[in-house]
Amino acid sequence: QVQLVESGGDLVQPGGSLRLSCATSGSSLEHYHIAWFRQAPGKQREGVACISSKGDSTYYGDSVKGRFTISRDNAKNTVYLQMNSLKPEDTAVYSCAADLVFQCSAYETSNLWGDHWGQGTQVTVSS
Repeated sequence: QVQLVESGGDLVQPGGSLRLSCATSGSSLEHYHIAWFRQAPGKQREGVACISSKGDSTYYGDSVKGRFTISRDNAKNTVYLQMNSLKPEDTAVYSCAADLVFQCSAYETSNLWGDHWGQGTQVTVSS
């Protein structure tokens, strides 16, 4: 069973940076595609980034492209989201999800994406 745990969320000023981690101490993540989603109060869930199981393909939402970078270290069963040049509109609960079959090409468009989900970590960008 895959149990995902997010960490790294914090309160930061606009223009600041954070690195989020999505990790499991149980089952290996090496065969899973991993995506980051975010949801702000009163708004729909938004796909942020996705990385393929091998790490050879990455996808980003338009709102974060050029500012965020997703990466993974399968030996550590951890996926990272490096967030730079943070804006107030980035404020949200960030969650990671893993899917064994569905590829990253579908993570933004399919509401069925994600076999396993973490509980989320709060990111607040405010002056």
